[in-house]
Amino acid sequence: MHVEPHTHRSVVADQAPGEMTAAVFHGRENVKIERVRIPSIGEDDVLVRVHVALTCGTDLKVWRQGFHERMIKPPAVFGHELAGVVEEVGGALTGVVRKGMRVVPANSAPCETCFYCRKGQPNLCEDLLFNNGAYAEYIRIPGRIARQNMLEIPEGVAFKDAALVEPIACVLRGIHETNVQPGDTIVVIGCGPIGLGFVRMLTVRGARVIAIGKRPSQMAAAERLGAVATFDVAQFQNPVNLVRELTENGRGADAVIEAVGRAETWQWAFAMVRKGGTVQLFGGCPRGTEVKIDPATLHYSEVTLKSSFHHTPRFIREALAAVVRGEVCAADFVTGEAPLAELPGVFRRMSHRNGELKTAIIP
Repeated sequence: MHVEPHTHRSVVADQAPGEMTAAVFHGRENVKIERVRIPSIGEDDVLVRVHVALTCGTDLKVWRQGFHERMIKPPAVFGHELAGVVEEVGGALTGVVRKGMRVVPANSAPCETCFYCRKGQPNLCEDLLFNNGAYAEYIRIPGRIARQNMLEIPEGVAFKDAALVEPIACVLRGIHETNVQPGDTIVVIGCGPIGLGFVRMLTVRGARVIAIGKRPSQMAAAERLGAVATFDVAQFQNPVNLVRELTENGRGADAVIEAVGRAETWQWAFAMVRKGGTVQLFGGCPRGTEVKIDPATLHYSEVTLKSSFHHTPRFIREALAAVVRGEVCAADFVTGEAPLAELPGVFRRMSHRNGELKTAIIP
């Protein structure tokens, strides 16, 4: 959702009719809390009052670099992990959505008609519709998302738990693409919120998880979420041999999920996996990164390389089902809570990698 310059001003006055408080993203490390107009909705839109929005690594990346090629360009209200209540319903969605409905909207929806959608790869949709604006009192949800990827929150499920659906959907799709089986030994490299999401959901599915992270707080979280062993790379220069020692006859892991996005950790992943195993390159490296790969290792060991981008409607539903079953909850990942006015400071703290996982922003 883009905000034209004339539609917002600094928070210096009482709220005027038709206005709300929102975090407006202006560019690199520049987020301001401002008064903006409440989004107007058309016939094929829904207005949702945000009850909770969660911070995430993608939003931090956007904040640092000043844009996201596909998701958002400044100036705009941003944020995409949320849960709330339907406030208004466009005429075209009557009977599909109702006012007062507790909902968790995903941040995108595919077109269902392009080449990739017809091939069963809707995450690669040529017209994938993204939606941002969670760090605000209200957010407009386009009809395509409302129909395909906005789900009702069942009774008894808290807003904060439901807001985890989008990142957990990405994790579940990554697990599916990696073809993990119960009893497999899986290495997860990176113990930020996404990496810890993998640790939790893999453990729930019967995998034996070895986690590699960067600080004691991450190692403690990984153990709490089910990892059988953890390695803090601040203490070990190269964990490859240590990991292999924990696999049967030192053969290596059945799969390695890289959730960092660095050339060095990609190379660790190739070195940790067994013959016939799978490396899931979930963490995208910065543009221009070069990674050295031994072709013989890939070919003669039949190592499969996979990558997983984003989520699909199927996994949004599976993620909500996992939340409802209690397999994952906000208490596992949310390490703080803050009002919307404090969001700029929250991002500054996140940039220092102080061990915080997710912060629940309450508009």
